[in-house]
Amino acid sequence: MAHNEQTPLLQVVRVAPARQRYPYGTLRRFCTIALSTTLIAIVILFLLPNAWFPHRSHSGGSDQPSWYFPWSKPYPHGEWPRSSGLEYKQLQDILLETPNEDKVREWSEYYTAGPHLAGKNLSQAVWTMERWKEFGILDSSIAAYDIYINYPLAHRLALLEESKRTKRVQDNMIEESIVDYKVKYECKMEEDVVDEDGTSGLPDRVPTFHGYSASGNVTAEYVYVNFGTYWDFEDLVKANVSLEGKIAIAKYGGVFRGLKIKRAQELGMIGVVLYTDPQEDGEITEANGYKTYPDGPARNPSSVQRGSTQFLSIAPGDPTTPGYPSKPGVPRLDPHGSIPSIPSVPISYLDALPILKALNGYGPKASDFNQYWQGGGLGYKGVEYNIGPSPPGVVLNLVNEQEYVTTPLWNVIGIINGTVPDEVIVLGNHRDAWIAGGAGDPNSGSAALNEVVRSFGLALEQGWKPLRTIVFASWDGEEYGLIGSTEWVEEYLPWLSSSVVAYLNLDVGTRGPQFQSSASPLLNKALYQATSLVQSPNQTVKGQTVRDLWDGRIRTMGSGSDFTAFQDFAGIPSVDFGFGATPSSPVYHYHSNYDNFYWMDKFGDPGWHYHVAVTKVWSLFAAGLAETPIIGFNATDYADALMIYLESVKEKAKSTHNATIQSISFSSLEKAIESLHAQAVVFDSYAEQLSKDIRVDLPWWKWWQKVKLFYDAKKINEKYKFLERQFLYAKGLDSRSWFKHVVFAPGVWTGYAGATYPGLVESIDTGSKEDVERWKAIIESTINQAAGLLA
Repeated sequence: MAHNEQTPLLQVVRVAPARQRYPYGTLRRFCTIALSTTLIAIVILFLLPNAWFPHRSHSGGSDQPSWYFPWSKPYPHGEWPRSSGLEYKQLQDILLETPNEDKVREWSEYYTAGPHLAGKNLSQAVWTMERWKEFGILDSSIAAYDIYINYPLAHRLALLEESKRTKRVQDNMIEESIVDYKVKYECKMEEDVVDEDGTSGLPDRVPTFHGYSASGNVTAEYVYVNFGTYWDFEDLVKANVSLEGKIAIAKYGGVFRGLKIKRAQELGMIGVVLYTDPQEDGEITEANGYKTYPDGPARNPSSVQRGSTQFLSIAPGDPTTPGYPSKPGVPRLDPHGSIPSIPSVPISYLDALPILKALNGYGPKASDFNQYWQGGGLGYKGVEYNIGPSPPGVVLNLVNEQEYVTTPLWNVIGIINGTVPDEVIVLGNHRDAWIAGGAGDPNSGSAALNEVVRSFGLALEQGWKPLRTIVFASWDGEEYGLIGSTEWVEEYLPWLSSSVVAYLNLDVGTRGPQFQSSASPLLNKALYQATSLVQSPNQTVKGQTVRDLWDGRIRTMGSGSDFTAFQDFAGIPSVDFGFGATPSSPVYHYHSNYDNFYWMDKFGDPGWHYHVAVTKVWSLFAAGLAETPIIGFNATDYADALMIYLESVKEKAKSTHNATIQSISFSSLEKAIESLHAQAVVFDSYAEQLSKDIRVDLPWWKWWQKVKLFYDAKKINEKYKFLERQFLYAKGLDSRSWFKHVVFAPGVWTGYAGATYPGLVESIDTGSKEDVERWKAIIESTINQAAGLLA
């Protein structure tokens, strides 16, 4: 048809048969879809998680992006979050079933068989290292330090009475009076040999003496100063009792012995005599009808408490190397800022009786003073507890000869390497003792430590490998001033600060049936859990655990044992625990020849069940911290404790007679603690939920969720690990800068007992508002740091 304006424009199409289509179209579509899906999966599963997941740790290290791929191995071991080689329950069973009474008795008998003073027990150090290697801890070695300490040469304490006084005249002038004395009583200064007790009569038994005491020979009138606390001396000063130039006789107890001598020295006294009064023994006394050791549970009248007189609240460790390790060739400082310059000797109450009786009728009586002066236990022996000074012509002659040397000491260190290299648990006990025995202090702990190591060694033998590294330490030199542990911490401080999660200390493992402890609040929860897993040896109802029969009281950290450098210097949360005495327990002869194997076997722990119980608590405590994916800390407990401590400070400020101190507001500190508490509650709740999530078995195709859980756990653990460090103040406490912790320190005039917010409390004591405000600001800053860490 011809085209014109009247017809539409039409396309002419030639019709032909259809061409055959491409034969692989279906395959091509499938491949296109599969490839597109794979690319989308890569984006979702690799690139997006790589952007979302954490890449940087608290310590500054970077994680590898490739760890988020399915074929990567980000976990510390292939069985994470389960234990490696053994199920956690299997590990617990080994730690519960391995320790036994025969073994702890065997270890105790070895350690207590002879003298093992600090710096004189190399054979014990080598023996301990060899046993640990036999148990499977092949990475065991000896760490030596050169330390400055003293050993006894001679001593004397005699009660003298003037017999003759002559005047020497030269050139018609009286130069001086020469006084002759006769001996009224010569102190034995030695403990009786007990036939039943083999070590009490050893020819090489350690004499009675004080560690770090000054040599000297002084003769003077003397004064009874009660316990010799700072406050006892203040009472005497207020009562106008003459102290300068005199010798003090004081009871042990109340405060650390070195601080009694420090205060006497500051007040111009020239010597100190210390004795143990039966007042310290509660109901179990001869006066109450109990027979004395070895025939009964009361104190042997000749027992003498040895011990260190270092000023422990100023700085522990080698007094010539404060703050740095005592290695050969290091510079050494004058030690006399932290050890006495006047002589002192320890005696028994048997030797104290004639000295105290000679004061009868002279000066005021203890009963004239406040309640802290009451309760002396020698009234039944005729002591009236007069203060003195001693009557005219009656004096004491105190002789103390000490040899000071620089000598090696030996720590034994054993290591089980974990799969997480920067998370470490340290367990420690000291090995040295003042005497041949030491069955309670420290070798009940030493026997337990050997059983702990043996138990973990059996777990290793069965294929177990810990998540976190475990370090075992047998310290030397604790008795003189926590020397072995302090020097080790000072040497390895950078590594400890970056890696150590907690320090678990056992000093006196057993001396009675009552569980006792002190700890950083971070560890409260873990301690309760460990004690809940161990059957108590003194069950009143079948199945009761140590936790069931313990009152749950956890004291604040002070000093007096090897946790001090970890807690107060390095900021590592620490715990100290053991079974102590009750009011009805046999008297424990602390630092005496009678703290020995025979006493422990007959009176202290017959059957050795408490040794085994404390071993199990220690092992399970360590296992719980080393094995659980989330470290078993609780920050809320810490915040709660901080508020309790602050209430105590507020009460102290109100009780002063200083209106300026009374007017100080602590509201800013309260707000800081409340903020920390709020962060801690959220943080602990998240950690608890994360712990539950980790225990859920995820299907393989949710591998990326498991990776995220791992990195979330790592982040939580780092915050827990570094939380205690936030409370360190680099400049340290005023006048005792070695102590860095702003929350915990030994009381400046107590030593053993812990002080909380020590900088604040000491500023209140001195009445300085400026210092109180300064320490408020320092403490508030550390609390805010802690809250910021948890945020």
